[in-house]
Amino acid sequence: MSATARRYEDAVARYFEAWNAEDPAAREKAVAAAWTEDGGYTDPLADVSGHEQIAAVITAAHEQFPGFVFRLSGTVDGHHDIARFSWELVSAADGSAPVAGSDVITLDGQGRIRAVLGFLDRVPSGA
Repeated sequence: MSATARRYEDAVARYFEAWNAEDPAAREKAVAAAWTEDGGYTDPLADVSGHEQIAAVITAAHEQFPGFVFRLSGTVDGHHDIARFSWELVSAADGSAPVAGSDVITLDGQGRIRAVLGFLDRVPSGA
């Protein structure tokens, strides 16, 4: 794998570490490792910036879907400072994945996320 591809893979791995951190302290640390100080996160349900607000969005997802984890679906693709990937929200209990989406991230020179543009591809009715 090239150094450029590894950069995208590493950034996405840190992203999922943040989204899957269950402990608030671990989540805050993972968000700080993944995003720049002024980094942002935008999807159809949220438009926030900064570590505290990003961690709050992640906490809300955990509260809405307890016992679920985010996992990569497919491969990470990227060019320049931009990468895209798809994901699923998977139940640890039965393996179902009622929510899925695709994200585009912009990275800084150190491989930290400056911005996430998220799209929801599959959402359960009533969610």
